[in-house]
Amino acid sequence: MPKEACLTTKTSGAREIIEEAGLDGHLGLAFAIMYERSLGGDSPFAGYLQLLPFQECVPIVWTLDEVNELLCGTELHLYWKENILPILDLAPLKLNPKFFGIEQYFAAKSLISSRSFEIDNYHGFGMVPLADLFNHKTGAEDVHFTAMSSNDESDTDVDGCNNDEGIVEEEALAQNSSIDMTALNNGNCNVSDLDSSSLSESDTSMLEMIMTKDVSSGSEVFNTYGILGNAALLHRYGFTEQDNSYDIVNIDMELVIQWCSSVFSDRHSRARVSLWRRLGYSVCGSQDSDYFEISFDGEPQIELLSLLHIMLLPDNAYHKLDLSVSVAGNYDESNGTTLLNGDIFPSKAFNMNNKSLLPKKVCDALLSLSDMRESLYGLKSIEDDIEALGRCSLIRERKLYHSLMLRINERKILQRLRNYASQPFKNKITNHGSPRKKLKRTTKKTS
Repeated sequence: MPKEACLTTKTSGAREIIEEAGLDGHLGLAFAIMYERSLGGDSPFAGYLQLLPFQECVPIVWTLDEVNELLCGTELHLYWKENILPILDLAPLKLNPKFFGIEQYFAAKSLISSRSFEIDNYHGFGMVPLADLFNHKTGAEDVHFTAMSSNDESDTDVDGCNNDEGIVEEEALAQNSSIDMTALNNGNCNVSDLDSSSLSESDTSMLEMIMTKDVSSGSEVFNTYGILGNAALLHRYGFTEQDNSYDIVNIDMELVIQWCSSVFSDRHSRARVSLWRRLGYSVCGSQDSDYFEISFDGEPQIELLSLLHIMLLPDNAYHKLDLSVSVAGNYDESNGTTLLNGDIFPSKAFNMNNKSLLPKKVCDALLSLSDMRESLYGLKSIEDDIEALGRCSLIRERKLYHSLMLRINERKILQRLRNYASQPFKNKITNHGSPRKKLKRTTKKTS
């Protein structure tokens, strides 16, 4: 696939407008899509655009009522409240409402979210005809999308994407493309007429979708969009997968502090969190949203276990540890645990299968946190959700179906967390735990 056949900010007729306005990334690509749509049949991408739906059924184009009702309590709902709602409070862009209104903008964003690929440093993200036809299947990739860097034939750092030499090189490639775009749009270009060198690894003007394994005749050919849980799949592509092993549930730091303050006091919570941070621990997330991950198997992050233990330490043990860290700084985590005045709490080297080292009070805290996190889904139980999913039609009620799938999968993880905290401790310590699947609340598509 020639890069010039892809709809990007560099190939769009709106290139000068986009560059003068300084529209970068997905915002620039969204404007390019709206601009080419406004040209109708005069757009060189008209044939491709007419094959696309106006918008994809992803949550960015759902109404607020649908988001609040269908996604209540899910990781996607929490992400929406933290990142999307503040944007909606801003004044809308002053654009021609016929082609550049808010509805058209979010429709374009939904297409970018579900269909765009990262092409190279020069073009950035773009819409790639044909390559976006393949459906996703986790861990079952039949084809792989690949592109040669525009700046170098080997892997190039992103930091080098804005150098002038790379831009000049890519523009020269565009002007001397091995395919006549006019002929291609008119259907007069035959792939067999192309010089075989145009598909070689050294041709940076081309993209390739390569078969990675044999596929039986009549079987669907799948791509893999990445290692993504259902929250990310629904947010970006508008669908979910049953029993997705990459699903996680996050427990916000705010929720942990709320639990601790209800048992002790706000001052107690702040002091224990401060000591925990001085011991070298940190959480996932950004400055505005700190959280701990619960894996698909229901295993909590070791950082959460350590924080709970510190919050539950007796005052004398807490003061001794605080003094030790402040004065001597002799905290040793090499053996995976720290023994302080008869109290054992895990360090970052702790094996997740060493459950026999977790005191009951920490497990009781995990049970309380799981109940608090569960309450965010509302009054309906997981049994109610499962029953509703059984009555739901994937074809007629797509939003409801995938929202229920997300809710159910997340609530099953909380059930596994409860089992983790409730099962009798093992008398024998094992040392062969499997690594946790670490996923962040938001991920970037790597196609």
